[in-house]
Amino acid sequence: MSHPTDFNDRMLSLGLARVSERAALAAAELIGRGDERAADQAAVDAMRDELNRLDIDGVVVIGEGERDEAPMLYIGEKVGNGEGPAVDIALDPLEGTSLTAKDMPNALAVIAMGPRGSMLHAPDVYMDKLAIGPGYPTDVVSLEMSPSERVIALAAAGGCSPADITVCILERPRHDELVAEVRGTGAAVRLITDGDVAGAMHVADHDLTGIDMYMGQGGAPEGVLAAAALKCMGGQMWGRLVFRNDDERARARRAGITDLDRVYARDDMVTRGVIFAATGVTDGSFVKGVKRDVRFREAETLLMRSKTGSVRHVIYRNPVQRQ
Repeated sequence: MSHPTDFNDRMLSLGLARVSERAALAAAELIGRGDERAADQAAVDAMRDELNRLDIDGVVVIGEGERDEAPMLYIGEKVGNGEGPAVDIALDPLEGTSLTAKDMPNALAVIAMGPRGSMLHAPDVYMDKLAIGPGYPTDVVSLEMSPSERVIALAAAGGCSPADITVCILERPRHDELVAEVRGTGAAVRLITDGDVAGAMHVADHDLTGIDMYMGQGGAPEGVLAAAALKCMGGQMWGRLVFRNDDERARARRAGITDLDRVYARDDMVTRGVIFAATGVTDGSFVKGVKRDVRFREAETLLMRSKTGSVRHVIYRNPVQRQ
């Protein structure tokens, strides 16, 4: 049997949903157990196994870390059965390991897929991020602006007061001054403890989440995943890599990055059509968490294609096999 070599996002999307479902179901067995490492490993193992069932010639460009740091799903690892289109894979088998361990909201299994060469090979360093939802003029805000200038500009573009703006920020000591400056404009701040892919996604549906803007420093790999999601959902995003030492700069150069000060827009991070799947592990803003019943397991997946702008909520229920 021959396998198509063109990137057919429609045909591949359901397979991608199965990949995130499998990871979420595996991690869900460890919700509230207090073991972040075990939950993450369960998700990694399940996601890798399901990925290797797909008819793709895949390479992980955003993964669990570099090869020496991650035994599975490391950056550069080949996945799929090798019989199909050449694709880039960006993934986080368990975005929110501590959220899962503590049974807190918005833990997700997340994966994105695009044609080979379509995703930024972001090194495992920090990224300064800024995201807003759809419906605003292009570049109404920028990373060059101060946080207060961003809030004021977004409010003006939206025809409202800064007091009507809510900004989502990852709760970290490094963001204390950022939070104070944003609140100084009169805007509200919603702090999240983990999960900045979901945090950035919140801007795409203000009516559901109440979030207008996302800003702050988080992982660069998660920035690429967020860009993939916003390419499907709508919205603008920018990111700039942040380096703490020469080792991190060398890591970026090994990833092929020559301009270390470059600001990447959403479509610089994900340059072509992409498919994106996120399955809830714990209940969240966009999808419900895995429901664990003595008779079955049920998972909800957000499945999106940037080519068409389609957004599907896929419910998967599987009976528990008893011996």
